[in-house]
Amino acid sequence: MHAPGTSPAHGLDEELQAANNLLQLLLQEQTTLVNADVDGLIKLTAEKAKLAAQMTQLAKRRHRALRDAGFEANDTGMQAWLASATAADNRAWNDLLTAMRSAKEHNRVNGLLIGQHMARNQGALNVLQGNAQGGPIYGPDGQATTKIGSRRLVVG
Repeated sequence: MHAPGTSPAHGLDEELQAANNLLQLLLQEQTTLVNADVDGLIKLTAEKAKLAAQMTQLAKRRHRALRDAGFEANDTGMQAWLASATAADNRAWNDLLTAMRSAKEHNRVNGLLIGQHMARNQGALNVLQGNAQGGPIYGPDGQATTKIGSRRLVVG
């Protein structure tokens, strides 16, 4: 068994809690993206940045503990350390990895949703700017057209 204060497992519960918090934020972000709630998205982005900074500090602390215990300060070192760790430490690490894989997948999906919003916004901008890439629009005869005729605006 490893000493609690110097053990790489010392902060795994805290890391797992942070990972679960990140997962919850990503789920909220997904709902916010589906609802196109820009204000909510801005708030969540700030929360995610704060949580990411916390998670980075926790991982650095674990890496220092690994180095102090004579292992590489990375995931390879963690795997080597786990070979002699308790079953509870191994479970905690596996729970953390599972939570992080889930968060990574939700982040990927959210990225796809953001990409869809960006494509839709770019299409709308193209239409407003009169670019043919804006996609078809309908003319006065009801037929699809790909370019808006230019009109002059007279301001009096």
